Amino acid sequence: MEALGLLMHGFAVLLTWKTLLLMMTGLVLGIFVGVLPGLGGPNGVAILLPLTFTMDPTSAIVMLSCIYWGALFGGAITSILFNIPGEAWSVATTFDGYPMAQQGRAAEALTAAFTSSFIGSLVAVMLITFLAPMISSFALRFGPPEFFAVYLLTFCSFVGLGREAKHKTVISMSLGLLLAGIGMDTVSGQLRMTFGSAELLRGVNFLVAVIGLFGISEILLTMEERLALRGHAAAISLRVVLSVWKDLPKYWVTLFRSSFIGCWLGITPGGAIAASFMGYNLAKRFSKDQDSFGKGRIEGVFAPETAAHASGTAALLPMLALGIPGSGTAAILLGGLMVWGLNPGPLLFVEHKDFVWGLIASMYLGNVVGLVLVLTTVPIFASVLRVPFAAVAPMIVVSCAIGAYAIQNAMFDIWLMLGFGVVGYVFKKIGIPLAPFTLALVLGNRAEDAFRLSMIGAGGDLKVFWSNGLVGSITTLAIVLLFWPVIDKAFGSVTRMVRPAKA
Repeated sequence: MEALGLLMHGFAVLLTWKTLLLMMTGLVLGIFVGVLPGLGGPNGVAILLPLTFTMDPTSAIVMLSCIYWGALFGGAITSILFNIPGEAWSVATTFDGYPMAQQGRAAEALTAAFTSSFIGSLVAVMLITFLAPMISSFALRFGPPEFFAVYLLTFCSFVGLGREAKHKTVISMSLGLLLAGIGMDTVSGQLRMTFGSAELLRGVNFLVAVIGLFGISEILLTMEERLALRGHAAAISLRVVLSVWKDLPKYWVTLFRSSFIGCWLGITPGGAIAASFMGYNLAKRFSKDQDSFGKGRIEGVFAPETAAHASGTAALLPMLALGIPGSGTAAILLGGLMVWGLNPGPLLFVEHKDFVWGLIASMYLGNVVGLVLVLTTVPIFASVLRVPFAAVAPMIVVSCAIGAYAIQNAMFDIWLMLGFGVVGYVFKKIGIPLAPFTLALVLGNRAEDAFRLSMIGAGGDLKVFWSNGLVGSITTLAIVLLFWPVIDKAFGSVTRMVRPAKA
């Protein structure tokens, strides 16, 4: 009851014209950086952080958090309209969102993406509101073995539950893990696969790779088809929005499952990228019509967007309660709090109650205002599809190049982006899936570090991954998912043998 009273007080503090204006400004800026390839939430918050130093802590954190929400919403726009993930976690959204746009259902896909984003974030904020003490104590139990088990679960679910050819999935994921090892080894400090290049000391940046793999490769494929228009103008209306909302109850299981996955991986933290891929794969695996995924199924938009946004929002919980950022953006917000003299951790809920509950209240308001804002501006973004692709293509290439350069201010990243564009083009031509490649590229370093630290702490004994009930259950589930096709086939054979016997 005390928490509810503090939350209502937070709403009362925020319901001023000044705060609402800051929210709108943050959301617009967030949508802008979310749409631009290579910028995204973390970079947008980092770039705009100095603008808030003269504000009071509550106003500053409200604006920065709304930039975050706006980036979460905006990342789906270019993913659906142009098959270019505006955010790293929007990769899975392209699988069905872009085909829907090609079929003239861009408005439906965007409405589904924004609505599921709102639902995922809302569930995570409610979790933060009511379960903060219990979840905070649970997150303290995670060490390197638990982190590696979570990453292993993500990899295994992709191999075991994916519909693509298993050998192609393994090839794609192996290449991603190989490239993830380029640069300086974070454990020993040694250089790996740099070949004397100073530019490779930092390794391969994931966003640069994603921009090339999805953006440039799509341009090359479209050029091969004589610059055909890759989409159709959608009739955006209130009827489309209400139609999507009317069908939401049909997908309540998918929305609930993806929200749970997102909150789990946001708190642990496995990350929004892993959450989006896992949410998509599980939605496909448990669907009665698995073959329709990848061809413009709306459930394929609901699942990854809900999971990604639940994860991105839930990542703020360990940052506030423990001082442990669960994502890159949370780490930047952590730095901002420290600049304003606030030390995140358990004492923050005791010493600065008004600030904490004001921030949580801003999460509710920011999501509601953000949903209304993006839905009302959908026609602006959908109208881009009316422009001939021959005119749009150069702007996309320039936008991709600017995004790749802005990540690390390195000309080398532009050449790397173009190289990955060629790789993505070849992969698409020979049928090798890009999703496992990108997943392994972003999670490879984290999984390796967690595994090596686990081995160092356990003296090389693999039993550490079954050393307690938590890590043991996650590791066992990962192995089950890896061999799920074999298990499913075996159970099917047993069932067929038993039925005639009963007859």
